[in-house]
Amino acid sequence: MNIYAEEIISHYEHPHNKGKIANASVDFHEYNPTCGDDITVYLDIRDGKVRDAKFDGQGCAISMASASMLTDEIKGKSMAELEKTGVKELIELIGIDPGPARLKCATLSLKAIKKALFLYQHKEVDDSTKEL
Repeated sequence: MNIYAEEIISHYEHPHNKGKIANASVDFHEYNPTCGDDITVYLDIRDGKVRDAKFDGQGCAISMASASMLTDEIKGKSMAELEKTGVKELIELIGIDPGPARLKCATLSLKAIKKALFLYQHKEVDDSTKEL
């Protein structure tokens, strides 16, 4: 097993940032009907930056590990930085290419985070986020 697969398993078995933020600035729920992945992200945003990020839900190893790794990664990032984050950056972060069959699993948390940011900013969701 390669080191990236081991990290996916580790984040799945011992997820970081699992839980809720009681007074979150924004939260957003996403569901992947293909795999049954179900996630809600909670963001605490202050001064244009993500101060805290958590997620709650259940799903396959790839979706839960991606959520764990992504919530670690976005803490301290500005909303402008997160708006630029896409599939390429997520795949680099998780260290594996999930392939077309599992891409929706891997990107579910990214989609939820980006939609939460649009909601927080009272903006329309952009086309690239809709396609995740």
